[in-house]
Amino acid sequence: MVATEGVFADAATGLRARLGLPAGAPSAAADIRPVFHGFSPLVVPRPEDWPSRVEVAGYWWPARPDGWQPPTELVDFLQAGPPPVFIGFGSMAPEQGERLSELVAAAVKRAGVRAVVQEGWADLDVRGDDVLAIGDVPHDWLFPRAAAVVHHAGAGTTAAGLRAGVPALPVPVMADQPFWASRLRRLGVAPRPLPFQDLTAEALGDAITACLSEPAHRHRAAELARGIAAEDGAASLLAHIGAQGPG
Repeated sequence: MVATEGVFADAATGLRARLGLPAGAPSAAADIRPVFHGFSPLVVPRPEDWPSRVEVAGYWWPARPDGWQPPTELVDFLQAGPPPVFIGFGSMAPEQGERLSELVAAAVKRAGVRAVVQEGWADLDVRGDDVLAIGDVPHDWLFPRAAAVVHHAGAGTTAAGLRAGVPALPVPVMADQPFWASRLRRLGVAPRPLPFQDLTAEALGDAITACLSEPAHRHRAAELARGIAAEDGAASLLAHIGAQGPG
């Protein structure tokens, strides 16, 4: 927490100055504003020792871009065989595209699976009869069509995988990603996380095989997705905003 606060300290100080607020954050005793955490209590239960004003509200899902349609190439690939494994590292590993592309290609071949590989900031370029490289695609459309999702365990990507009800293979890199990776394993939807620094073609291929070969991962993922779908994470937040009135 201290390290995270330090990253945004200068920005927070500048914002407080522009808004005419006193320098420094308010004390914990003086800060009585409600806090709404946008993740599911099924994924991270609310700690009993939290103040009553702090709530775990549930996920807030982003809207799909207006008029978005899946690329024909992607639709054709999905229809050409069994559900593929999704592999993507989001904004992680920039300038490592060549190394990661070779690694992912070898891992997919080792696991004997079809794969959709998201280019991401690493600019992955993996090609083959059983592999398709793509740009940005809404996760809520793609993930339910995947056999499993391999990702960096960022909060948003983790949430999208849980919503889709498919097994996960977390490859955490930094910050909060090891936490979400450990939660996926504890929830029973993923095997042991594969830290990014330990990533090799052999390790990734074997981990994909382990993820897909355990039926309990898929059963638990589907069960959890049903529970998450029954939640309305934005409701309590919107109710609070509405109660404040305009201005």
